[in-house]
Amino acid sequence: MTLLTLILLVLFVGLGRWQWHRGEAKQALWSAYERNDANPSPDARVDFNTAERFETIALRGRFEAGRQFLLDNRSHAGAPGYEVLTPFVLEDGRRILVNRGWIPFEGYRDRLPDVSFESAPTIIKGRLDELPTPGLASGRAPPEAGNAWPKLTSFPTHDELEIALRDKIARRILLLDPQVPHGYVREWSPPGMAPERHFSYAIQWWGFAVVLLVLYFALNFRKVSR
Repeated sequence: MTLLTLILLVLFVGLGRWQWHRGEAKQALWSAYERNDANPSPDARVDFNTAERFETIALRGRFEAGRQFLLDNRSHAGAPGYEVLTPFVLEDGRRILVNRGWIPFEGYRDRLPDVSFESAPTIIKGRLDELPTPGLASGRAPPEAGNAWPKLTSFPTHDELEIALRDKIARRILLLDPQVPHGYVREWSPPGMAPERHFSYAIQWWGFAVVLLVLYFALNFRKVSR
């Protein structure tokens, strides 16, 4: 009984520490997201690789509406759908994929939604972010082969997207600001659970450890008193 109590005690305390550290990391991420709400200039050159994640930037250029990706297995408010990734070519020739938001699944796997639009030189604004990654490798699917666009894909890698486009693109993507036209549902937030939930889970695990100790000493005290 003592050995089992020690094993469970170490497990509960360890799980609590793990959740607490995850909460601290998530708090830093959410703080960075809230801190980067700004009105940047489209003429300021941005290094996509070194800029802070969720930094708000403005870009001057043109969408490549003829070559788009549909990120599969993306949900909103519990409904299945896609997120639309569209290349944006800056005036200096660099390309970055812009997430134009979420659109619902129309009920047919062989009939993709129409995401075409008339492209013209424009200024866009948004937040820098990373490509979404799956929890399991089995959830990945590279962009479909062939010349048809848009291409369906699920959690693609940067290299797979470059191969499909046959052009270099930034490793970061841009989450299109909700006020900018040519977008869909854009209720952006940092990924994953809120920090408070991690802290709550940590307290729960430590609570289990306290209950375990109380039960252990209560049962052993009863034996001794007998």
